[in-house]
Amino acid sequence: MRLLRLDDGPSFSLADFAEDEAPRYAILSHTWGRDGDEVTYKDIVDGTGSAKAGYDKLRFCAAQAKNDRLDYCWIDTCCIDKTSAAELTESINSMFRWYQNAAKCYVFLADVSTPTSEGDRDSQLRNSRWFTRGWTLQELIAPRCVEFFSQQRERLGDRKSLEKQIHQVTGISVHALRGEPLPHFPTDERMSWAANRSTKRPEDKVYSLLGIFDIHMEAIYGEGEHHAFRRLFRELEKYSENQQLSALFQDQLKLSSSKQPKTPLVDLAWLVPFERNPRFTGREPELTRLEEMLFGTHHAAKLAITGLGGVGKTQLVTELLYRVADKQKHCSFIWISAVNVESLHQSYLDVSRQLGIPGGEDDKADVKRLVQAHLSKESTGQWLLVFDNADDLDMWIPKTAGQQPGHGPRPLVDYLPKSKQGTVVFTTRDRKIAVKLAQPNVVDVPAMGEDAAAELLGKCLINPGLVHHGQETSALLSQLTFLPLAIVQAAAYINENAISLADYLSLLAEQEEEVIDLLSEDFEDDWRYRDINNPVATTWLISFDQIRQRDRLAADYLSLMACIEPKDIPQSLLPPGVSRKKEVDAIGILTAYSFVHIGPADECLDLHRLVHLATRNWLRKEELLAQSTERAILRLSEVFPDDEPQNRTTWRKYLAHASYALDSGVTGDDDEARTSLLWKLGLCLYEDGRWNEAEKAFSRVTETRKRLLGPEHPDTLASMSNQALTYKENGQWNKAEELNVQVMETRKRVLGLEHPDTLTSMGNLALTYWNKGWWDRAEELQVQVMETQKQVLGPEHLNTLASMGNLASTYWNKGWWDRAEELEVQVMETHKRVLGPEHPDTLTSMNNLSYTWKAMGKQPEALTLMDECVQLGTRVLGDDHPDLHSSSAALKAWRLEDKG
Repeated sequence: MRLLRLDDGPSFSLADFAEDEAPRYAILSHTWGRDGDEVTYKDIVDGTGSAKAGYDKLRFCAAQAKNDRLDYCWIDTCCIDKTSAAELTESINSMFRWYQNAAKCYVFLADVSTPTSEGDRDSQLRNSRWFTRGWTLQELIAPRCVEFFSQQRERLGDRKSLEKQIHQVTGISVHALRGEPLPHFPTDERMSWAANRSTKRPEDKVYSLLGIFDIHMEAIYGEGEHHAFRRLFRELEKYSENQQLSALFQDQLKLSSSKQPKTPLVDLAWLVPFERNPRFTGREPELTRLEEMLFGTHHAAKLAITGLGGVGKTQLVTELLYRVADKQKHCSFIWISAVNVESLHQSYLDVSRQLGIPGGEDDKADVKRLVQAHLSKESTGQWLLVFDNADDLDMWIPKTAGQQPGHGPRPLVDYLPKSKQGTVVFTTRDRKIAVKLAQPNVVDVPAMGEDAAAELLGKCLINPGLVHHGQETSALLSQLTFLPLAIVQAAAYINENAISLADYLSLLAEQEEEVIDLLSEDFEDDWRYRDINNPVATTWLISFDQIRQRDRLAADYLSLMACIEPKDIPQSLLPPGVSRKKEVDAIGILTAYSFVHIGPADECLDLHRLVHLATRNWLRKEELLAQSTERAILRLSEVFPDDEPQNRTTWRKYLAHASYALDSGVTGDDDEARTSLLWKLGLCLYEDGRWNEAEKAFSRVTETRKRLLGPEHPDTLASMSNQALTYKENGQWNKAEELNVQVMETRKRVLGLEHPDTLTSMGNLALTYWNKGWWDRAEELQVQVMETQKQVLGPEHLNTLASMGNLASTYWNKGWWDRAEELEVQVMETHKRVLGPEHPDTLTSMNNLSYTWKAMGKQPEALTLMDECVQLGTRVLGDDHPDLHSSSAALKAWRLEDKG
């Protein structure tokens, strides 16, 4: 073999060696430039060629070899005397071995500039011409070490570090890239690696495969591709165990002899970036519907697949293409990544090159128009074109407002090809885009069912037996909302850390920020784009930004919903837009992205649980979480009703959301809206008999008001008084007494003895005495309060009636049932007249009078009144209210007693 050496000074020399005696050397892989640009064997011998463009590649290879302590290089342009047919044949048949024996292989990518980011690097690599040339196939596979360099000579990585990108671009098995012997791979698989590669001379399409199949064959330039292929075919048949090559190989042979390339296999495109996913699970209804649209009675020229990000749209369309390819042998499959303008443009350039469309390499050419024209020709044959991640509405649909015709870039919808033999398939997170581009041919991808989700989890786990723990599996999948992306991510973490499903479940139960960290763990997935975020916590970031740019109100709604409970969100809680249509549009956008589900009767919204978590993470990263939470609290304080009984249905809709926002821990305690909402929350929780929660709310209000207003401010005393009431209801009578005395004495001093608030405190203290069994003390205080309230407030004031009812209870406990009955009848009748028969205070007075009649032996009257009380309470208070439980239990016991 002949090697190149950099002499002292700028010149090069050549030296011949027997192959088994050759020194360690580096070898160059590159794409040839124009005829006349490359440095030849004669140029080196004559000492010329330094002015040629290709001379720079020689300098690069020599300099890099020197860095690696190598004195010699092999470069195909100048180390072979191509004027000698014998030497050329020997070199072609030895070339795979020469690359195999090289210490280093340097790949010089003349069309890849130094990248600005990892995503930019991957995008340029995917579209490099080097991956489309015939000879570079063996130059990629044969060497033990392959390193890639940009046109600026900066190292981009090696075959190992870029394995995923190379696999996606070339379709070559990762096992082959890792050095597994080529005979381990079927003939048709190895042939498929070269299917979309091209060479300057037609015979080289065959000669470049000799090393791949370990075949020795004479190079006869001028024989044509067909005859060269026949000779290769005969050589391969000699070594085929089955004496028969694959159907694909037979088709290739037939193709090379065809004179009518109407639908030739060699011209068919398979531009799909992903291998078939062996983990693909379920989705049979969706696949059936898609195939019906493609091949049914009414052929669909366009169809769209839509669903939540991470639900598996890309996996679904990938599986669809492989199934269609199995049935349609003369169909081209073209894939364009539409994530953004840059990826789309690069995809179009790649498609143009792969399809060999004339003019596509011209920098000034409208490549999208060229591809459109090519696919629209009937002679192109059958094709299926996928636009994956068509999520940016502005890229696709013309703006109708504020944009004059001819201004700005043309919408992509104008570049869609039209052919009776072709179908365009879109995948998008935005259902509105799906409808606009492909209606009525829209397929929604729902959440996975539990069985399919469990099967997917099992396929992803190194130890699939973990899935057999039924309860743990069900709980985990439920926590992951049956989202395929979340399942794959969880499996990757479980595999890497050798933990159980229960361990992962426990991690999901940690604090929110720890869960975010868990769901932000990156992971390798050969069936997703490398430059798109894989983790669940980040996969929707691009959608969030699109929503924010497209509809500010929708972004505001999403931000607010992220700061409250994600389930059962009343639409009345959302801030009003400038018009009802704007509100509908905003909710429609969130629904179109599958972030939000509208419940029955269009009243409440459900925000996807993982989207809720991801949105909070997004707001936190944007330093907007505290601000958004404050806005949510302000909105809640505006719409949260008071504790009037007629508002019970409304406040119950808001309770969970108020609690979530107030307990978030991301805002300060001194905000007026926060204190107001806490106060309302406490009142309504108290009315619902949720006294522990009410106590916590009033306690927080008291702390804030003491700090801001002082301990003797009327508002501070009011919250202390209500806090004492919750102590009483919870049986903490000593704490209730202590706090009531403190409030009462302060009010006497600050407000006066006859102030309504002072009287309320006295009445509350009397109730505490009653609970402690100090009935004489209770009676004394209650009589004083009642008489003063009659004078100050009037005999029918609600506070006066409450005092009368409390005094009646004291009489009851002292056995003075006649006195108790007299007061309770008066209180009940006044409540019915003033408040109505269904008011909770009316129900309380009915309940109390029933007990008195029962004690007096008036059994029929007691049963009738208590039955009425329970029926009304069921409707008014709800089944969970403790007062209703008490009344129902008494009624049941009395009926049994009456029967006995």
